[in-house]
Amino acid sequence: MSRIGKKEIIIPDNILVTLNNCQILVKGIKGELSYNISELIEIEATKNRIKLTKKNHTQKAQAIHGLSRSIINNMIIGVSKGFEKKLIIQGVGYRSQMEGKNLILNMGYSHPVKIEPPQDINIKVENNTNIFISGINKETVGQIAATIRSVRPPEPYKGKGIRYENEVIKRKVGKAGK
Repeated sequence: MSRIGKKEIIIPDNILVTLNNCQILVKGIKGELSYNISELIEIEATKNRIKLTKKNHTQKAQAIHGLSRSIINNMIIGVSKGFEKKLIIQGVGYRSQMEGKNLILNMGYSHPVKIEPPQDINIKVENNTNIFISGINKETVGQIAATIRSVRPPEPYKGKGIRYENEVIKRKVGKAGK
């Protein structure tokens, strides 16, 4: 039995959850999200709780059970509080700036890198070296953060590049010399 899947999801008072056949719609202060639930999963909704159960005991149903519960829980957190990721740029001459809604990164390449965020994602830049990504969908916030990081991932010798706020880079010792 999935340990994550059998946990109940508690719905806060200010959030409206609607079930239509195989689709769940979550509305909150920050916006609304929807998700199509697999036919292998059954949803029981009470006043302020949601419980997911498997229709049959196959390995596919087992995997989707925990996944569906996590996605629905993240949707509820997203429409009430939202999600945020912070990226830090390290390195001489590495800068970022906003141009309208687009993020422009100067990362030591021969050209600036332009990143266009989706509609529901907000990007803010502080001190040219701190990038804040926020939104209601955890998956897209994480994906945009990973895309920005992949422009110049941190290297192990000097630590230069774009890294997550709490990411620890394992440093290597340079070549020995004479």
